[in-house]
Amino acid sequence: MRWKLNSSVYKRVPSRETAMEPDVETPMRMTDGGGSGAGPSWRMSLPHVCVATLTSFLFGYHSGVVNEPLEVISADLGFAGNTLAEGLVVSICLGGAFVGCLFSGSIADGIGRRRAFQLSALPMIIGAAISALSNSLEGMLLGRFLVGTGMGLGPPVASLYITEVSPSTVRGTYGSFVQIATCLGIIVSLLIGTPVKDIDRWWRVCFWVAVIPATLQALGMEFCAESPQWLYKCGKISEAEMQFEKLLGPLHVKSAMAELSRYERVDDGESVKYSELFYGRHFNVVFIGTTLFALQQLSGINSVFYFSSTVFRSVGVPSNLANICMGISNLSGSIVAMLLMDKLGRKVLLSGSFLGMAFAMGLQAVGANRQYLGSACVYLSVGGILLFVLSFSLGAGPVPGLLLPEIFPNKIRAKAMALCMSVHWIVNFFVSLMFLRLLEQLGPQLLYTIFSSVCVVASIFVRRHVLETKGKTLQEIEVSLLQPQ
Repeated sequence: MRWKLNSSVYKRVPSRETAMEPDVETPMRMTDGGGSGAGPSWRMSLPHVCVATLTSFLFGYHSGVVNEPLEVISADLGFAGNTLAEGLVVSICLGGAFVGCLFSGSIADGIGRRRAFQLSALPMIIGAAISALSNSLEGMLLGRFLVGTGMGLGPPVASLYITEVSPSTVRGTYGSFVQIATCLGIIVSLLIGTPVKDIDRWWRVCFWVAVIPATLQALGMEFCAESPQWLYKCGKISEAEMQFEKLLGPLHVKSAMAELSRYERVDDGESVKYSELFYGRHFNVVFIGTTLFALQQLSGINSVFYFSSTVFRSVGVPSNLANICMGISNLSGSIVAMLLMDKLGRKVLLSGSFLGMAFAMGLQAVGANRQYLGSACVYLSVGGILLFVLSFSLGAGPVPGLLLPEIFPNKIRAKAMALCMSVHWIVNFFVSLMFLRLLEQLGPQLLYTIFSSVCVVASIFVRRHVLETKGKTLQEIEVSLLQPQ
């Protein structure tokens, strides 16, 4: 059967049993508010999205919380000078995040998006408390690992939830909130950590602070709407209608349910297994998703985030000033991306972002040649790093987490996101692990040139394989992807 992409949807009786019956030719536009002609207001869904993005704030906060206090923590807990132990305190979160991410799809599909958020907040609360109370390296590692599991579980669910509860006209803008919240989390962690060398045991306060937003999210989710997409997939039709009313208003419930009805005819059946994502009609979108996240990490972004202080210090820039400049660049680009996401579209921002990153990494490669450039290398190196972070935050940072839930059918969305985020964590780990060794073996010019080349390849990949989703409903996107080429 050939499905044609059409902006019309059809009325239906609210029953899954009638999902395969012939269409009743009564067109109704998604923007038809029961005769009002206006689309759903963004104001109704905004509070739900804001609560969901607390998990991204926590992700950013815990990513940066040990940067400033690490030296003091190692002295207080008795492992000062042990670089392996210090590295574990920082990186064990990646291991926890990988574990949490592996189960995020099954959890989100099994207990729903709201309960998955609350479940992700639990290890973050317990882990932060254990870290704050710890008197040994083992206790700190346990706390950080638990926090990592919450970091792995929360962000994929946030991407799913925001995509599924947002009106199509502002879905890109709302998706950008994830990156902005992450930036704010990093900045707040750096600010909270500033007095750590002046106030005894202040590092414990840094961990206790993280308990507050995690608790707020766990409680706030009790008052947020559940994803209507998930409820409909579970056969809870009347509950899905109630949640649409919370998110879109009563005038738009019928048109939203009609769109889901049309979707259900396109993709009926039970949930898929992870093994089914590697073959059949779903393979193409899963391939796009995993490749995007792999290219995002292979661009060298986390080597810049993790080791930029070393580069800045080597050219005489204090690490505190470097962190502030990085945070401002990241946040500024994220805000611009939020404003442009639903105007220029995902594909333009993503492709342009990778090209900007390629140019910025090229500047760093040129700046690494101190023998011929002299003092000019300082401006090229520092400017290249800041431009790289800015370019990343304009597209390569926020777009994949928004785009992939849009192109994944509801049937596979949670599991496919879990798979793609797992690839993200694996590549992140190996790039972070090998960066200093490769820098030593290959030299900065060659290594930065490789990163620049990866960014060019990523831009070409986006232009060839990525579908523009701006302004389309999730059902329209899925039907267009299912059309024979």
